[in-house]
Amino acid sequence: MNRPRRRQATALGLGTLLAATLAFAAPASAAATTAKPATPTTTATPLVVNARWGGHCTYDRVVVDLQGYVPEVTVTPVPKLVYDGSGKPVPLAGRYFLEIRLHPAAGHDEAGNNVYAGPKLVKIYLPKLKGLALTGDYEGYVTLGAAFDTKPAYTSFKLHAPERFVLDVAHPNVC
Repeated sequence: MNRPRRRQATALGLGTLLAATLAFAAPASAAATTAKPATPTTTATPLVVNARWGGHCTYDRVVVDLQGYVPEVTVTPVPKLVYDGSGKPVPLAGRYFLEIRLHPAAGHDEAGNNVYAGPKLVKIYLPKLKGLALTGDYEGYVTLGAAFDTKPAYTSFKLHAPERFVLDVAHPNVC
């Protein structure tokens, strides 16, 4: 092969290689510019927005309202309630306590703004449930504490649309 043809073949090969590289790069950059931005309601970590309670004929109910999905929840009897992080005691009267721990979860958004609108500490006058407190929003865990005068017999479950966690504490019929 003579010299002009060799240069021509080399140029043609380099041109083909460059065109192929640009063809593979173009869709990726085009896709990046056309991707939809995340909506504010979409979050990887569910947000705890409220806690509420109610009395019924044979049980008292605690409901934890969430945005996103209901994460893993553990309900544990504890000898006393303490605030996460500080370890300071929670000033709720009672002889028996349940710790409700949600993970992963947060009571604040990504900007650090509080989204939890429920009670921080409240005394309650139901047959079993005597108090409720937000005891932690710390490192991906949201923790609530519930106080009782007598040992609580409880069940818990998740409900959807809207997302919420429910804790029912049984008591004798008061109706």
